[in-house]
Amino acid sequence: MSAPPAKRVRDPRLDLFRGLTMFIIFVAHVPENGWNDWIPARFGFSSGSELFVFCSGAASAIAFGSIFVRRSWWLGTARILHRMWQVYWAHIGLLFVLAALAAGADRLWPGQDWFEDQFGYFIEAPARAMLGVITLTWQPDYLDILPMYIVVLALIPVMMGLRRLHPLAPFGLSAGLYLAVKLQGINLPGDPEAETGWFFNPFAWQLVFFSGFALMSGWVRTPPLGDRRLMTAGILFLIACVPLSFWGFTDNVAALHDLRERLLGADEKQNLALLRWVHFIVLLYVVLSAIEPYRDRLATGIGAVLVAVGQQSLATFLASLVFARIAWVLLDMIGHGALATALVNLAAFAGIVAVARLVAWVKSAPWAAPARGPAAMPAGSTQLPAAPAEPAPTRNNAPTSRVRAV
Repeated sequence: MSAPPAKRVRDPRLDLFRGLTMFIIFVAHVPENGWNDWIPARFGFSSGSELFVFCSGAASAIAFGSIFVRRSWWLGTARILHRMWQVYWAHIGLLFVLAALAAGADRLWPGQDWFEDQFGYFIEAPARAMLGVITLTWQPDYLDILPMYIVVLALIPVMMGLRRLHPLAPFGLSAGLYLAVKLQGINLPGDPEAETGWFFNPFAWQLVFFSGFALMSGWVRTPPLGDRRLMTAGILFLIACVPLSFWGFTDNVAALHDLRERLLGADEKQNLALLRWVHFIVLLYVVLSAIEPYRDRLATGIGAVLVAVGQQSLATFLASLVFARIAWVLLDMIGHGALATALVNLAAFAGIVAVARLVAWVKSAPWAAPARGPAAMPAGSTQLPAAPAEPAPTRNNAPTSRVRAV
């Protein structure tokens, strides 16, 4: 009998980056959050969105790619459909939870219009809004990344099928979809009020997703980490991007703001400006090179906290958006001073970590652990008597059935 394939060891770097993204997502989803001025996106073209989508692609390669290779394309597709089903209902549930929180806040503190700010379409056209929610053709503000994730997941079976035809075929499709966005403006219908399509255009953002997927699947050969020439060029490029991104420059020097607009375009995030992707890839190489000497120690100290959060990415992502809504209400009520902002942000960070620990504990199924003897039984319970041992068969006590036990 052949030995089962060894379980793939989790890469702590992937979980570390996913965990970091959850905190960035929380900060970025709280309006007027002072900490939002200092997240990595303020110092370069790319943002936490690229990191989230890239890590999702890399994680999908680990979770689903081997099913296509070792089992079959059909089973891999079935696994993808199951994941899409999970993410779809997570999105629906999250939307209604946030709507309920906003409605509850409006009822407790009338006049703030928290519900109308984000879910006003429910008031204007409730029937069309409900249909839009179910069909993903309406995505309220801050609730647009999971629908994009569902669509790029649906592209995985297509990419895996093309990979069987030719190693370069998936890259051709990815590049073709991206060019179709830039040349033809393809998108999915969304935001029926503004008619602007999905905020995260999945046909553009699949470029980031499949960059992570291809890297983790071994479809591309990566340059050696720490190469002196590449590191020098990368660092110089990242430094050059800071004046075009940091608000301290762009808010005070109109020429820098205008230059950024010309380089990236007004739809830089919706349709993923190419410079955002380039900036992210360069930043990824520089950061991976910088942490490579410490790779074995990433899951210690604060790194262990980030890894724990990253390992439960869907649960902590949902929690981060729920906490962002609560923080939104709290800061509007108590003010946006430095101390209040710090306390609210840190409390939400602790909540995200707590959710990660709780989900990990539940997934470990502690109730399925074997009991530790009679002392582990609850008081008042009665232990069932053991069944009598079956006598060994002899010539005079032979079994009457010839069915072999399996």
